[in-house]
Amino acid sequence: MRGLMMDDYQLTIDAIARRAETLFGRRAIVSRRCDRQVERSTYAEVLTRGRRLAAALHALGVRRGDRVATLCWNHRRHYEAYLAVPRMGAVLHTLNLRLHADELAYIVNHADDRVVIVDASLLPLWHRVAPQVRVQHVIVVQEDGPNGSPLPEGAHDYDTLLDAAPDSFAFPALDEHDAAAMCYTSGTTGRPKAVLYSHRALVLHTMAGAMGDGFGCRESDVILPVVPMFHANAWGFPYTAALTGASLVFPGPHLDPASLLELMVTERVTWAAGVPTIWLGLLAALDAAPGRYDLSALRGLIVGGAAPPPAMINGFAQRHGIDMCHGWGMTELSPVGSIAAVPHTLHDAPREAQLAYRAKQGRPIPFVEIRARGEDGLVPWDGSTLGELEVRGPWVAASYYESDEGASRFTDDGWFRTGDVVAIWPDGTIEVADRSKDLIKSGGEWISSVALENALMGHPAVAEAAVIAVPDPRWQERPLAAVVLKPGATATPDELRAHLAPQFASWWLPERFEFVDAIPRTSVGKFLKSALRERFADSAVPAAAHV
Repeated sequence: MRGLMMDDYQLTIDAIARRAETLFGRRAIVSRRCDRQVERSTYAEVLTRGRRLAAALHALGVRRGDRVATLCWNHRRHYEAYLAVPRMGAVLHTLNLRLHADELAYIVNHADDRVVIVDASLLPLWHRVAPQVRVQHVIVVQEDGPNGSPLPEGAHDYDTLLDAAPDSFAFPALDEHDAAAMCYTSGTTGRPKAVLYSHRALVLHTMAGAMGDGFGCRESDVILPVVPMFHANAWGFPYTAALTGASLVFPGPHLDPASLLELMVTERVTWAAGVPTIWLGLLAALDAAPGRYDLSALRGLIVGGAAPPPAMINGFAQRHGIDMCHGWGMTELSPVGSIAAVPHTLHDAPREAQLAYRAKQGRPIPFVEIRARGEDGLVPWDGSTLGELEVRGPWVAASYYESDEGASRFTDDGWFRTGDVVAIWPDGTIEVADRSKDLIKSGGEWISSVALENALMGHPAVAEAAVIAVPDPRWQERPLAAVVLKPGATATPDELRAHLAPQFASWWLPERFEFVDAIPRTSVGKFLKSALRERFADSAVPAAAHV
């Protein structure tokens, strides 16, 4: 017997947009431009312009399934593409503006992008990409209007195109399994691989993320996505905001602490989302000027993209009364997989226990299933046994687009192998020990680089720390710590080792510390440990040093 429901109702971005336009048309969309001016708009205006964008793209020959790329900062016009391109049946492909031109060219060609929408401020980068690609149309976003910078030959001005287009474009009926968006993995090993999201995946991901034990977004919220819109669709917040009616504040290219704090104060931001690097800078700015910024509207800061140092979580909470919400995920998960919302069992626990939980990766959000596999099979959920995390769910990739290279990432029974080595607690809480490629195997035993890094960043003199494996003639591998000190601070290797000693077994402690000016990062802000391993490949320690 089948249920008597409207099963043909399609879960699409169009359904989210219709809701936003019908119920939340007057809610604000705020956008800071390159010239630091602030533009104010509404959902109604953005969606009207989105129809004009769809009509303009259709006039240029864009049809269902065609890829439309964006090379843009976080701003209102970029958001118009978010709400227009998938609705017309095309595929939104956000390009990472921090990649090298050659890598961008590979991605554009692999995706077979038909059109690219590019910010005028990023034209110097695009000029290095353009000779290598087959894009048919280039649309330039000029914040100062069509009388701004000269356009490249044959390019279209974004606002001129929209001004000439009708605002009555009829979006087609779509199947929820149609492709809606495309993102490429950061490609720290091998070529970047494409994840092709369906409408259904994005809608379900949006609904789960908005739940109370997700990010708990609601109409009264004002969301500042500092995380780039090219980084796994800004973790889904552009669609979460539209679904719930929350206002959006886009920072443009101005991601320094002072600019972000100004926006958070003037726009009464309630949620802001970004990677640990962003929040470490913000914490330092708040510490340097206690009481200067009125952040009383803030419900919390959302952190993801890399494991947040517990010292940072504690610093925000204890010195400034700001809670951090930690989410874990991957491009292949659309991207959110788990959120460290403090569970009911800890609601009456001491504040220190709640903060310690926020540093873990939390429990999977609804419809994401987890398990971990060790060398001898699936591992128990005991909070200590390590294994590689495997996941499945309706917004988890089933394969990569036009690539056989990543086939080994999927198990025979349909789970995705994340590459994260974790322990799972009895209540389902995930605790990441390391990436599988970053674990250090010393004398047959595993050392977690993440645990050492987090502990080092709890030292008052340390701004950042990355721990890698270096060869050792006796123990196979030993940990080496690359450390960035805070301005004006000093610390010796012996002091740092003494700081770690109470927290770890003696054989975990690095024999070697390297003080560096900066730690290399990937295009999305994660530590690029491969560069450190290459730099310190010959930094073997004497065998007798390990006790």
